[in-house]
Amino acid sequence: MNGLALQSNPVRLPIPSIALERHRTLTVYGLAMLALGAVAIALQVLDPRTLASGIGIWVKPAKFFISIGVFALTAAWFFGYVRPERRGSIAMRATAATLIAAGTFELAYICFQAAQGLESHFNVDSLFHVRMYQLMGVGAVLLVGTTLPMAWEIARRPAAGLQRSFVAAVVIGLVLTFLLGGGLGGYMSSQAGHAVGAQGGHVALFGWNRLGGDLRVAHFLGIHAEQAMPLLAALVAGAPARTRWLVLVAGTIAYTAVTLAVFAQAVAGQPLIPA
Repeated sequence: MNGLALQSNPVRLPIPSIALERHRTLTVYGLAMLALGAVAIALQVLDPRTLASGIGIWVKPAKFFISIGVFALTAAWFFGYVRPERRGSIAMRATAATLIAAGTFELAYICFQAAQGLESHFNVDSLFHVRMYQLMGVGAVLLVGTTLPMAWEIARRPAAGLQRSFVAAVVIGLVLTFLLGGGLGGYMSSQAGHAVGAQGGHVALFGWNRLGGDLRVAHFLGIHAEQAMPLLAALVAGAPARTRWLVLVAGTIAYTAVTLAVFAQAVAGQPLIPA
C-alpha cells in the first residue's frame, strides 16, 4: 500500500477533507494561518512602511503565517499515521496544544512589532525587547519540539497499512526537523542577525541575502525535512523493499549533508545564489 494514503481515507476525498478527518483543530488552525498570511501580503500594499533594514513591515508576518500554517497542516496530516485510538491520548493532545500555543505567541509578537514598524527578531534595543526575544526563543523550541512526541508515537504505534520504510521516513523527517531546523535556528538566533558578511540583493520570494551568507537557508532546509523525507519515500513506494531502504538511507545522508554544507557556506559569508 502506498504510504501516503490510509485505508480509512478513500482516495476520492480531497486533501483538506482528509486532513480534517485526521486532526480537525490543527487543520483549521493551519488554514487560518495561511489565510492570515494572505492578509499580511495584502497589507504590504496597503501599508508601505518599511523597517530600518528597508524591508516592508508586513513581510515577516506574511512569511511566518505561511510557515507556521504549513507546519500545522503537516502535523495534522501526520496524525493520520498515528493509530486512531492514540490520536486522543494526553501526549498527542498536548502536542497539538503546544504547537498552537507556541505558534500563536510567535505570530502575535511578530505582528505586534510589525504594527509599530519595529523588528521582532534580533531586537535588543530595550529590556522589554530582550525578554520578548528570549521568550520567542522558548516558543520556537517548543514549536519545533512538537515533532519529537509525534515521531515517537508514529515509530512505536504507526497506523495500520503503512510500509515500514515509509514510517521510518516520516520519523526521520520529524527528527531531522528538530535537530537541523531547531538546531540551526538556535544558532542563528544567537547571532546579531541572519546575514553573514556583505548584505545586498534578495532571492525572490524568500528574501535571502545574495551578496553574503544567509543563515536562513540552512534553517529553511532543516525545517522542511519533515516534508522532504516522506515525499522521497512516497516516490519509491512501489519499489522492492531493499531499494526503498537504500533510497531512504542515501536520501537521509544526502539531505543532512546538503543542509550542513549550506550552513557552512553561510557561516563563511558566501551566498547560496550570488548576485
